[in-house]
Amino acid sequence: MTYKQSFAHWSFTEGRAPQPELLAEASRIGYSGVDFLPAELWPQARDLGLELVIIDGHVPLEVGFIDRSRHGALQDQVRRALDAAVANGVRNLSVASGDRGPETAEDALSACVEGLVPLAAEAEAAGVGLLLEPLNTKVDHPGHECDRTAWAAEVVDRVGSPALRILYDFYHAQIMEGDLLRTVEEHFARIGHFHTAGVPGRHDIDDRQEVNYRAIAHALRDHGYTGYVAHEFIPRADAVEALRHAHSVFALS
Repeated sequence: MTYKQSFAHWSFTEGRAPQPELLAEASRIGYSGVDFLPAELWPQARDLGLELVIIDGHVPLEVGFIDRSRHGALQDQVRRALDAAVANGVRNLSVASGDRGPETAEDALSACVEGLVPLAAEAEAAGVGLLLEPLNTKVDHPGHECDRTAWAAEVVDRVGSPALRILYDFYHAQIMEGDLLRTVEEHFARIGHFHTAGVPGRHDIDDRQEVNYRAIAHALRDHGYTGYVAHEFIPRADAVEALRHAHSVFALS
């Protein structure tokens, strides 16, 4: 058994006319799931056999768990999302550190852990995952606290629940750190989900960008990864053709 493939609905519909057949086309290509799908489309996804892989646990991601004054409101949001996840078969919820504030680095880390500990216990009991994603601060998310794999890994270790793991996005990680294959190997047990996108530009995972996604596909298979790899890029041209090509890159024979 090997990994499954998903795609981020938002990135394949960004700035485009409505695409009512996108989910059906993805299912025909061989996708098993979809990330960040609007709730009104959940019944269609289920009818097509597409798993709801991840939804937002709280919004916006700029406001997160490093701010203790926000813990109550954020936990309420995540608990409502957890109820929806249980009721609708959603696999994971996203959680975020939030943007940097006046806190020291250690206080920000400690606050994030404190805010997530009770939620991780509740998610674990419900059979739902929580995913913390390091985001790049060079291009897309200036000021975000969790911008390195090591920071997210420290939160995961301190929380100490199998429900909380890292969403490792190769696009963000390549911009901030590089060293992708070794980092995945080091933190493999802490990672619960992967995202792809071309670097630079967050476009198609083709030969016009710098990450060797074919090598990544082989590495994930060799590690025995059985979760999801989700494509979260903005296609340059036709969205369905971009989905088809991305799927082929990771569909190792």
